[in-house]
Amino acid sequence: MKRIRRESIFNYVNVILLSLLSLSTIVPLIHIVAKSLSGETFILAKEIWLWPKGFNFASYEYVLSYKQFYMSFWNSLIITVVGTAISMAVTVLAAFPLSRKNFPFKRGFMLFFVITMFFSGGLIPTYLVVKQLGLLNTLWSIMLPLALAPFNLILIRNYFLSLPEALEESAIMDGASNIRILTWIYLPLSLPTIATIAMFYAVGYWNSFFQAMMYITDRGLMPLQVFLMQIVTNSKTGDMTTGGVLSELTPESTTAAAIICVVFPILCVYPFIQKYFVKGVMLGAVKG
Repeated sequence: MKRIRRESIFNYVNVILLSLLSLSTIVPLIHIVAKSLSGETFILAKEIWLWPKGFNFASYEYVLSYKQFYMSFWNSLIITVVGTAISMAVTVLAAFPLSRKNFPFKRGFMLFFVITMFFSGGLIPTYLVVKQLGLLNTLWSIMLPLALAPFNLILIRNYFLSLPEALEESAIMDGASNIRILTWIYLPLSLPTIATIAMFYAVGYWNSFFQAMMYITDRGLMPLQVFLMQIVTNSKTGDMTTGGVLSELTPESTTAAAIICVVFPILCVYPFIQKYFVKGVMLGAVKG
């Protein structure tokens, strides 16, 4: 009975802590949505918390009136989709051999990857490399330098190491090649991990800002995050015009609407990959 009581207390404490953490995440987002849909008077009076007052879509109309928004959205979409595909291909192809016991010099290669987590070439050398490769003012300048994250590589490698060796041994006995073992055994059993790492990469590419500021000066290649920065800057400096007509908006509502327009697309991705965040995919994989 004492053990059951302690477990119940432990569960209640966990529920309370997780609820507080969830609220700390969702409440700021709800506050921004409410502010983006509220009228100017109520925002200036600091009366907005979790529910909009003076309901209107003027802030969204102002943000979406820019043609640059749609160009930047398309650029960010290309960066996210193509960049995530490249990153996952590179990460998986690097993690698979590093998880094999008979792969030579794998300790040295792992040390090489881990060192890059603590030391880098620096901002100026990186810029010079990108420039010498002819990647300036191209979307490749954002995707290729971020193609491999050592932390994600380590996560996938460790998951590959946790898979039963009997699966690989049986495939080798059947004459399967390394590529076939990877695509038919490792990847199907690693879908939750693959989906999680792909989401990490996708969010990173979608939020890429600093690389675009360094490598891209062409407005036609501007990603969505840089466009958001310009919207926020214009609203704070008072340059809030649309088609030459002064927009009766507050900087707070405009900034909030721009944030929602940028965040909403990536939030829509989560429901489609949530089904892969499951446990127990290895149950029944090996019998006997």
